[in-house]
Amino acid sequence: MADGTSQDPDLLGGQPGSASGEPPSTSAPPAPHFTSLLFDESSGKAAVRREDRSSASDLNLDQIVKTVTGVREERDFIAALLYQQLGDIDTVHYRHEVYRDLEDQSLLERIQQFADLMSKVRSHLGQVEKMQYLHQREGWFLDAASIYCDAVRALADGLSSARLDSRALRAFSAFLTGYVASATFESLVADTRDRQDALAQIRYCIRIRGGRVDVSRYEDQADYSAEVLKTFERFKQGAVKDYRLNYRTWPGMNHVGAQILQLVARLFPDEFSALDDYCRQHAEFLHETVRRFERELQFYLAYLDYIGPLRAAGLSFCYPDVTAASKEIFANDTFDLALAKKLVSEGKPIVRNDFRMEGPERIFVVSGPNQGGKTTFARAFGQLHHLASVGCPVAGTAARLFLFDRLFVHFERKEDLTNMRGKLEDDLVRIRKVLQAATSNSIVVMNEIFTSTTLSDARFLGKKVMEKVIQLDVLCVYVTFVDELASLGESVVSLVSTIVPENPAQRTYKVVRGPADGLAYALAIAEKHNVTYERLRARLSA
Repeated sequence: MADGTSQDPDLLGGQPGSASGEPPSTSAPPAPHFTSLLFDESSGKAAVRREDRSSASDLNLDQIVKTVTGVREERDFIAALLYQQLGDIDTVHYRHEVYRDLEDQSLLERIQQFADLMSKVRSHLGQVEKMQYLHQREGWFLDAASIYCDAVRALADGLSSARLDSRALRAFSAFLTGYVASATFESLVADTRDRQDALAQIRYCIRIRGGRVDVSRYEDQADYSAEVLKTFERFKQGAVKDYRLNYRTWPGMNHVGAQILQLVARLFPDEFSALDDYCRQHAEFLHETVRRFERELQFYLAYLDYIGPLRAAGLSFCYPDVTAASKEIFANDTFDLALAKKLVSEGKPIVRNDFRMEGPERIFVVSGPNQGGKTTFARAFGQLHHLASVGCPVAGTAARLFLFDRLFVHFERKEDLTNMRGKLEDDLVRIRKVLQAATSNSIVVMNEIFTSTTLSDARFLGKKVMEKVIQLDVLCVYVTFVDELASLGESVVSLVSTIVPENPAQRTYKVVRGPADGLAYALAIAEKHNVTYERLRARLSA
């Protein structure tokens, strides 16, 4: 069954009755064919995928991915998907559809239950491979198949009763309905039930005399444990400490237990022979399509688990309108996802920001006081576009984002003695590589470069970089202390991080449109502490 070669037509998404040679009904279209929960492979076109981790550290995407994947069995698979930027909008929409369906809490609970049961199936099968004794392996294999049957039937019921709008879940529901009704699956269910019922009827007695253990059939011998409990019942005086032993439940079995089980198998040869036949017949009971669905499902469940507490804290997530045709982008009430996760866990508030580019606007130049939220804004901008490119909901109440070809990030680096370059030279080498590789469909995020040189040099170099960025027509965020860069043309939008007017030393962490004027902050702080030029001169004169 695992190789999907069953001859049942319903396993292949065909119409019932087609196996008998009858033509399918023309009154209803054929059921959609399920291939993947992540990619619409029915179109025959392969989705464009690029795995890029180069910006992970600077944008704190590595922190997000590490927390999303956690200790899940499929953490490497999920991480690869979260770094795998999609190059086509239809695949982004395909994943959005699944996320929207999973907003139905009842459906989500059923799917999570299915995933939990499938995890138990894999755990059982994993233990089987480690066991030494045949009959113990077969018992655990039987339990695994039983859990699998329950999980599949429960999910089929859940999907058939839910309102599904996504192409992926509708196709899988159609597949699962056919699979559950197939002769192959019905045989698995019936055989599993028969074997469990037969083994449950086995009764035997163990007699231990010194180092000798005898095993025999149970033939209505007296249950002395019940007699003992009955005799001492009269002495019971309320709740007392329980001195009974708790037998271990993990799958280990010593040689004594194995020999007892072997003797039981000799006493009941028909039952254990049937179990041997069952294990051979259903050795590959786990259907490959079901397994692929459950594996790919982890991508959605892991990310929903991550954003769940943030939603509960009042933060919004939306499905961005992703476009490759327009660079007029915006986001409302957005935030740095990694920082928000930390602040929510500490019970601290999260500052949200808006941004918008219209017409010829392409570049945000962000200036303002230190520690005012500029870098956080730049990270949020990069995170938004990256997560949108992998088909995930993004931070904010609404957004329209650009589907880029590559996302370039240039953050300040500590001086690296191994490359024999100074800090300024390293900045120049790295930004040159970025500008050479970028296209008009790229996104560039630059944060505080050229800080190791003089203001005049930083102004000159920053202007040269900006001219190239403008020429490339890329979307860009440039965090800088050089105010003059914020007014280089109509494609440049000046954003500033703001302060509390009554207390210039206090940051609001809000980034808004406004003229770049670092002197305003310096003057406000000087006035607060009575160290303006006029006041200092007056004090010195006195």
